[in-house]
Formats: sequence, structure tokens, C-alpha cells
Amino acid sequence: MAQLKAISASSSISLAFNGPKRDSFTVADKLSFPALGVKSSEVNGRAMVFDCSKATTTTPGGVGYRRQAVQAALSSDQVAKTSPPRGKLNKVVLAYSGGLDTSVIVPWLRENYGCEVVCFTADVGQGIKELDGLEAKAKASGAVQLVVKDLQEEFVKDFIFPCLRAGAIYERKYLLGTSMARPVIAKAMVDVAKEVGADAVAHGCTGKGNDQVRFELTFFALNPELQVVAPWREWDIQGREDAIDYAKKHNVPVPVTKKSIYSRDRNLWHLSHEGDILEDPANEPQKDMYMMSVDPEDAPNEPEYVDIGIEAGIPVSLNGHKLSPATLLSKLNDVGGKHGIGRIDLVENRLVGMKSRGVYETPGGTILFAAVQELESLTLDRETIQEKDRLALKYAELVYAGRWFDPLREAMDAFMEKITETTTGSVRLKLYKGSVSATGRQSANSLYRQDISSFESGDIYNQADAAGFIRLYGLPMRVRAMLEKGI
Repeated sequence: MAQLKAISASSSISLAFNGPKRDSFTVADKLSFPALGVKSSEVNGRAMVFDCSKATTTTPGGVGYRRQAVQAALSSDQVAKTSPPRGKLNKVVLAYSGGLDTSVIVPWLRENYGCEVVCFTADVGQGIKELDGLEAKAKASGAVQLVVKDLQEEFVKDFIFPCLRAGAIYERKYLLGTSMARPVIAKAMVDVAKEVGADAVAHGCTGKGNDQVRFELTFFALNPELQVVAPWREWDIQGREDAIDYAKKHNVPVPVTKKSIYSRDRNLWHLSHEGDILEDPANEPQKDMYMMSVDPEDAPNEPEYVDIGIEAGIPVSLNGHKLSPATLLSKLNDVGGKHGIGRIDLVENRLVGMKSRGVYETPGGTILFAAVQELESLTLDRETIQEKDRLALKYAELVYAGRWFDPLREAMDAFMEKITETTTGSVRLKLYKGSVSATGRQSANSLYRQDISSFESGDIYNQADAAGFIRLYGLPMRVRAMLEKGI
């Protein structure tokens, strides 16, 4: 899909080519710029409808790339006319990747629900290769329409940055890459369902994972009237070979790409690896598994310094240059990956009860987390930092569990926004062979006072006052000791 290369990565645009011929296209402009951290009541995006027969490749140029999405333009008589065995649906919006699983879901939905299928693909920074050729794949699978939306800026601004500001980390290590991506995709699916008049949505998540919960809780929160179809919880397909057999029986071309031994999920924030030898937590990950970062042992022998500018707890610049959220993160991914930054190996507790082992690459995110936390050491007092850290655990748990649009998370987000109002300044970080260390931090709102903290005598802090403070602070311990000794 060469025309995908021409849309701006900073836009959040949906382009769908719809069936009937027409001489012109209409633009329904709903673009908005909500406050950071999208809420359940907010809808944004730009929808454009084109004549399928007159679609042309957009001339490359400008910043980033423009994205076009195309309709498969299949006739309505392709929808199964027999009585569907699982009930009748009118139109289903399917979260679509173009891989084997979602390719066979298309005919399965038509066969079992007698419905039209609209394939939806979200660009959350997974890379142009994963988006290439989707038009032909969707058409061959039997979809009536393919919609692609560039969600990169929305993903970073309204989902990643609120988690970053909150300091949300799940089980000490996981920076929530997949957890944050699912609600932005599901939200866009709800929008598309409204645009195309669908009465149901579907996903290809298995019944063992967290993602089924994340998708469906978002559907429930944003449009409880939509029916949800989860084929992996319903059909008889048990694995890849069954899926290939089903595809052949229904004349769906089987993707000829080499099957990875790992299950991977990539977006602009991270890349996760699961499966194969990783299923045994005693096995060390293979060196050639990593894709976003070099082995720290092979990283440059000279360190690199970066300056991160932050405003109200949100990163805004790199080395003095203000950048859009997605551009800033993308550049830091490149820089961090070059130095082997952001690799973690984690055994985590899934929401559904089992433990799983995954390896994650989050180069840019690891740099940004370090920067924000270092600046907070200047701008937040002790009690605020401790309470923020305590709430960050719950915030991360809510996001991991798919409760992005839960009122509790939204209320906690308002708290995080308030207490980080003064977290503005810059941090200098040293990147070297997998490590990130702060070498400098400054803020006009700094609570650090050299004239107070210095070991030299000062007018504000009288060291003699410490004696009375210690006597009062230690009084409970002193009283207990007196009781035990009968004093």
C-alpha cells in the first residue's frame, strides 16, 4: 500500500473509500484537541469518504507521511445468504491486522452471523511494513470496507503521556505498552462503528489473554449497545494449522510471510516478545530476538547526552527542539535503541489469573520515565512524592486491567495533573551501554535551596533546632522503651 507513505504522522485522520460511485467526496471534520488524557465523553478524528474507483496515490511530501485507506469494494451478494447459525448481525467492525487470524475471522463472521464486515486497522506506530498490502488482503478475505486511522499522536498525547505523568509502572517493571494501546484502538473502533452504521464489533484476542478485557471494557464504556464478537472464544479453530485449513476451504489466501517463533506486539512505545523459548522463565532470551535495540555490549563505547524539556510533567522537547508527542518519542526510540536502553525481562501476573513471561523493549519510554522522575525530585515535596508513588501503583493496575475509561482512573488523572503543575524544567541524561543516568536537572520551580542544603552555616536552618525535633519525633519510641524497662 504505497499510498500509506504520504500522511503526516502528527495527524489523526481516518480515510475510507466507500462503495457507490460518486463525482466528489465529502469531508466530515470532527478534529478536536482535548485536554491531555482522553475521557469517555470525548470523540475526535477526521473522516474522509472517497470514490473507490477514482482513488489515486498521494504525492509524497511534507512532514511525516499521509495515510490513505481503501475500501475492498465488494458487492453485497458476497454476504452469506443462508440462515446464520449464531444469530443475525447487520455489520461488524473487526480489529484487523491482515495476518492469518484476522483474515479467517472475516469469512467466519459472514458465515456465522450473516453480516457485512468492515475491517479496521489502527496505526499506533507499528511500522509501515505491517500496514502494507492491507487493501488486497481485506478484499480477498471478503470484507466490504477497510478503514485505516493514524492514531499515533492521539496515542502518545492522550494515553502514553498521562501514564508517564502518573509514573504508572505495573509490577515494578512493565511500562504498559500494550495496555495503553488497546483502549485507543478500541475507542477508534467505536467511532468507526458509528460512522458506518455497524451494530457490532469484533476482535481476534484469545480467551487466555488480557487484551480481550481491554478491548471489551472500552466497548462497554463508550457504547454499551454494541454487540461484541470474540471468535477465539466461540469457534473450533485451535491453532495455526486449523486456521490455514479454514482459510483454504473458504478461498482466503493464506499469508505467505515467514511465521515468527515469537508472539510480538509493536507500537510507538514498545515491542513485546512472548512464546517459544521464553515460555520457560529459566531460558535466556536469544540475542537475535531483539528488534528495537542493540545489545548493550555492542552499543557505542562513548556515552551520549540528551536534554529533555518538560512542562507540567509532560515531555515537550529534545535537546532544545520542541517536538510533537509522537515525533519526540520516535526520535528517542532511535537514540535509546542505539545505546541498548529499555530492555526488561518480566514474569507478570495476567489479569485472567495466570503468570506469563515476556521480554519488552521500550527505549524511548525508559528515557522519558527517567527524565520525569528526576525533575520531580526537584519540584515535589516528600509527602506529595510518596502519595503520588502510592497512587501510581493503582493507576498502573487500572490501565493494565483495561479500565482506562473508569471514573476512578479519570479522577486519579486529575490528581496527577494538579500535583505536577509545577514540574517544569529540563533534565540532562547520560545514555551508555543500556543504562540511563541523570547528570543534571533544573527548574524555576525547584524546592531545592543550596543556601539551606549546604553544610555551611545558614540563616534559615539552625542546626541547634534539630535536637528538639529529634526529641519530639522519637518520643513514641522512648516511651515504649521506658515501659519495657519499667522506668
